[in-house]
Amino acid sequence: MIHPPLFVYGTLRRGFDGPMAQRLQGATQYIGRAFAQGRLYRVGDYPAFLPGPEGQVIGDLLALSDPAATLAWLDAYEECAATYPQPHEYRREKLSVWGPDGPIVAWAYVYALPVTDLPLIAGGDFLPRQR
Repeated sequence: MIHPPLFVYGTLRRGFDGPMAQRLQGATQYIGRAFAQGRLYRVGDYPAFLPGPEGQVIGDLLALSDPAATLAWLDAYEECAATYPQPHEYRREKLSVWGPDGPIVAWAYVYALPVTDLPLIAGGDFLPRQR
């Protein structure tokens, strides 16, 4: 069975110097840059991705070496595992992204709370703002 890759757009991307990004690099293979339709918002020092017909979010596409184990610790990190109380800030879902070889279905962590008061990240790229 072929497992979907993972689309990351924020603090888990290559180029972000955080412990979870480094851990994820060790558990995945970089496929390439990818884009998803939607908007990116700032929640403190991390982003919130909301899929939709308008806008484009820039991220990385990653192949998971051990999908079940990696997704389990990522669900815990994103606090959307069943052991966390509702409402969850994020939910993991499959969506269509545009990768190096065209459209592909990938896992992504989607923001699950209202974005009404959150500032939009212009251009849909979280990393340039971090440098």
